[in-house]
Amino acid sequence: MSYGILLFTLCVWTSFILISRLGGKSELTPWDITALRFGTAALVLLPVVVVRGVRHYFTGKFLLLALLGGIGYAGLAYAGFSRAPASHGAVLLSGILPFWTAVATYFVLGEKMTRDRWITLVFIAAGIGSMAWGEMHHDAKLGWGELCFIAASCCWGFYGALLKRWAVPPLEATMGVALLSALLFMPVYALFLPSGLAAASWPTIITQSLFQGILVVIVAMLSFIEAQRRLGPFTTGAFLALAPVLGATLAVPLLGEPLTLSVVLGLIGVSVGAIQPWKWGRKRA
Repeated sequence: MSYGILLFTLCVWTSFILISRLGGKSELTPWDITALRFGTAALVLLPVVVVRGVRHYFTGKFLLLALLGGIGYAGLAYAGFSRAPASHGAVLLSGILPFWTAVATYFVLGEKMTRDRWITLVFIAAGIGSMAWGEMHHDAKLGWGELCFIAASCCWGFYGALLKRWAVPPLEATMGVALLSALLFMPVYALFLPSGLAAASWPTIITQSLFQGILVVIVAMLSFIEAQRRLGPFTTGAFLALAPVLGATLAVPLLGEPLTLSVVLGLIGVSVGAIQPWKWGRKRA
């Protein structure tokens, strides 16, 4: 059951790479997609939030969670997808998450790096490194899009560690992050940020609203937090490192990107790191 929840989350994360890139290539600005994400989620969750009490979420704890796992992650990720290809986002957004998770759990939770964790990171580093080389060796310069992906991944790593430390229930975290992110972001978006919403087609707006605001923020957030509660931040983050390779592979038929040897090598390295086959013998013993 635990790995079933994690597998569902992986599917949504993989789709997130592709659909966010499609949104980044449309008339929508990164700020439009962020607004659709949290505006839709807040509207859907508002009745539940009102029943449970709005004041409950106005705390420093939920504010920090919203800044990291809400506005910080989403805004930086969408900004990256508007400036860089999906394959770069695959490598630098989800792919390096195990490293940020390891850093965050060390500083936030005091978890030490075990032998199994080091082996996991080595395999994932080899897989992601081969993908990064293959996707970026034609342009060694890191642009703003790539830097946004790295910063977004860092935000999510520390967000996950703080959820674990504070033992925030999945539904509480989802509602608190969605509500505060909308309250903080929407006024700034309406008054100061550029928008292409008027020029975008209705199918594009509806697709981004439903996927980003309901499936990602509500459904996948609940499954992510529950998987992390059952399996721990590092195991969850390591398994979700499969998302970049799957996203880059699916980008071949969906976005017209080529399937390269580096993607295949990335799939092998990240898969071994996520599955951790060296532990199977000990589990049976």
